[in-house]
Amino acid sequence: MTLEGTAVVIDQDDVDTDVMYPGQFIGILDDDEMAKHLFEGLDPSLRDQLVGDTVLVAGANFGTGSSRENVPAAMRAAGIRCVIARSFARIFQRNCINLGLLAIPCAEAVGAARPGSQVRIEVESGTVEVDGQTFQAAALPPFMVELVRQGGLAPWIRSRSATG
Repeated sequence: MTLEGTAVVIDQDDVDTDVMYPGQFIGILDDDEMAKHLFEGLDPSLRDQLVGDTVLVAGANFGTGSSRENVPAAMRAAGIRCVIARSFARIFQRNCINLGLLAIPCAEAVGAARPGSQVRIEVESGTVEVDGQTFQAAALPPFMVELVRQGGLAPWIRSRSATG
């Protein structure tokens, strides 16, 4: 499985889910509506940089704070295909995977990425290419790759119950 996209860079550490998707919008249930409020408390102009197939690049401890699933759901709806960070808050990274959004820690790739960089990820191997430079991230376990491929945990469960 290969994902490709254009980098949007958040050059900060410790970005909290509460600023990526503030509490006043928590009652919105439609993913496309949630996407309209993504980054509202951080930098709303980031939404204008999302170009469809976007790879979000971020600093260390990305997704700290509350374990809001709204953030990865809004990211997917806004066209973010993958998040690459120096490191993730554990629950945020797992929420991303459970919702079918690839989240890969790779500090070297983050260091090479600039706004507009072209990024290519070979999911099974963990290879990340940024503007022609290749970096090695830890490969995800096959089960997590399958979750991302299926669109998240819920679709994966539905597909398994339909076949068996």
